Amino acid sequence: MNSIEAWDRQLFLALNEFHTDWLDSLMWHVSGKWEWIPFYIILLYFIFKKYGKQTWLILLGVAVLITLSDQLSVLLFKEQFQRYRPCHNLEIAELVQTVNGKCGGKYGFISSHASNTFALASFLGLWLGRRFLIPLFLWASIVAYSRIYLGVHYPLDVIGGAIFGIILAYVLYLVLINIFKKQLKVHV
Repeated sequence: MNSIEAWDRQLFLALNEFHTDWLDSLMWHVSGKWEWIPFYIILLYFIFKKYGKQTWLILLGVAVLITLSDQLSVLLFKEQFQRYRPCHNLEIAELVQTVNGKCGGKYGFISSHASNTFALASFLGLWLGRRFLIPLFLWASIVAYSRIYLGVHYPLDVIGGAIFGIILAYVLYLVLINIFKKQLKVHV
């Protein structure tokens, strides 16, 4: 094991060590899909307020972005690197604390949750402006941390996912504003 992997493992064990019933429940819901619907509705309101009828273009971009982020995180990373999730790693599995006995698929690099949430946070931050970036990145960071807390990802899994999501969002943003520059009235 190289020093980066050893550091990642030690950091994971330190971050995953302390569990309480209320945090278990909270982090389980933070990682959920449906729990965030009210948050997404609020974001939709701000997008519509700023872009009106052109909101559909941004929503189309979100759909493409999340599909790409989710699928590419598996095809380009998980299937290629084949790095076991902490809860599937036999060397440390007995030390890993999971919630509700859930571990997820076999491989964890990169975290799709981190990739998807940081992609969405970056993409919407680019459209909505700087004042939204800190709250959006805080949300994405909490979701990413929940994956470590739940025992399903190492820190580098979520960092890798975050970086991939941010890059993907920026590239798609540039593509969309160049294609739909007149409709969206944005300045590059």
